[in-house]
Amino acid sequence: MNDGLRPGDPARLGGYELLGRLGEGGMGSVFLARSPQGRRVAVKVVRAELSHHDEFRGRFRSEVNRARQVPPFCTAEVLDADPDHEPPYLVVEYVDGPSLVQVVRDQGPMTTTGVHGIAVGVATALTAIHGAGVIHRDLKPANVLVAPGGIKVIDFGIARAFEATSQHTRTNQMVGTVAYMAPERFETTTGNPVGPAADIFAWGAVVAFAATGRTPFEGESATATAMRILTQPPDLTGLDGPLRALVSRALEKDPADRPTARELLDGLLTTASPSGDAGRLPNARAAVTPGAAGAATARPPADAAGDGDAPDPDPGAAERRRRRRRLVGLVAGAVVVAALVPAALFGSDLLPDGTGSEPAGVGSPAASATTAGAPTPGGSPSTSPASRTPSRSPSATADRTRAMLAGQRRLLLHVVQADRDLSLPFDGELTVGDGTGRDALFVLEPVGVDYLIKSVNPDISHRPCLGVKLDAERNASLVGTECEPTAATMFGILREGKDDKGRTSYAIVSDRYGLVQWDESRREIYVQELGDAPIDTTFSLVDRGAV
Repeated sequence: MNDGLRPGDPARLGGYELLGRLGEGGMGSVFLARSPQGRRVAVKVVRAELSHHDEFRGRFRSEVNRARQVPPFCTAEVLDADPDHEPPYLVVEYVDGPSLVQVVRDQGPMTTTGVHGIAVGVATALTAIHGAGVIHRDLKPANVLVAPGGIKVIDFGIARAFEATSQHTRTNQMVGTVAYMAPERFETTTGNPVGPAADIFAWGAVVAFAATGRTPFEGESATATAMRILTQPPDLTGLDGPLRALVSRALEKDPADRPTARELLDGLLTTASPSGDAGRLPNARAAVTPGAAGAATARPPADAAGDGDAPDPDPGAAERRRRRRRLVGLVAGAVVVAALVPAALFGSDLLPDGTGSEPAGVGSPAASATTAGAPTPGGSPSTSPASRTPSRSPSATADRTRAMLAGQRRLLLHVVQADRDLSLPFDGELTVGDGTGRDALFVLEPVGVDYLIKSVNPDISHRPCLGVKLDAERNASLVGTECEPTAATMFGILREGKDDKGRTSYAIVSDRYGLVQWDESRREIYVQELGDAPIDTTFSLVDRGAV
């Protein structure tokens, strides 16, 4: 709602004309504004007491840059920001639609179809947000907008800059609404960073609110609500069917027991199918054991040395994974999963810069109907975003990069910060080397919006794919493992910039386990939990010929 400007409100910020107030929040005030091009936008102005902190401005700048990496199809796109302005401000897409709070207040709890749409839309947004290395931190119904084009999640990412600074300026201040905070958010003395699992907890509380009109840990005061979150099971009365099981999993006290955003989507798409184990999700804790590459199914994973295959007590798991990939390719036109129609936009962040880097028709129904590597109705893999016909003639470099991302070329994974290349010898222990020999040759195999990273070393027959391994202290590293799409073997390839030779550089990230990083002091590759981890390590793809 536009309330007009108050006395003392600025008339302009930078090149933006302020038209009225949209609301106020913990970080500052939000204004409806007009851009120099005449577009309506939302401008968030930071509180004056925060703008005097150099720490805040630095964090604000960092978080804005990372938030720009989030695909905009189900979030309010970050358009502009000026951390050095007095006061600092952030400009995002203006979404003309009510919040989930307004919808439930005006119409009451949503129908089953409406709740499922909210669940899918917010899970899709979290998949995009987490895939860009961002954690929302303040997901709640007020930050979920029910727009004409689909569900939009707003105010993501920037909360970390505010939270880190406000802890030094206000006693016991933290970002977020208590009713949607995960238990670990209250454990401020441990020093453990808040991870993506906190957003998953908030997702469960948001979906429960949409279905019931109340929060699942509702108490008479903020303190009582916090105590219920820490000690009591959620009250999900009024939420029935397969979705209840997914929400219950998301509201587990232990972050390790919650699914990832991608796994939520898997479960939601399965519940949308008339057959299959509706609502079942793999046990997150059982998926990873010390010394094993974790799997996203309930089957105990084979150990990193590949000592045989255990029988699968859940024979439907593989079929559900296949069904999910089929559904992702067919969602254009499906009402209950309409928020996923633009899923092909994930691919736009995986393409090289420069001429011809954007696939033709991205965002259109035709382009969105088949995502990267998703099987077509006939069962054959569809063309990935990296290999679709471009709208302009690409350069030879762009052509080769597309082919590498489509799994058509062998490549070196060059660690930009170390000026070395990943190498997977026959023993399955990942090292770095000089890029010579067949140990250093890999191919990217697209599976949906993610990739398997597969060695083409013929000496490795049983463990040719890279996967995450946890040791007894739960430190994560990369090793060779079997090439089955699981939470531990699927990686996002996110464009970050250019290396010193002008090649496009990428971050490699696991949805569940975090960023692939280079430890300069120990001279080894490891995996760092997403949390507050900056992207310190990037990789460039060096073409080494056709597969």
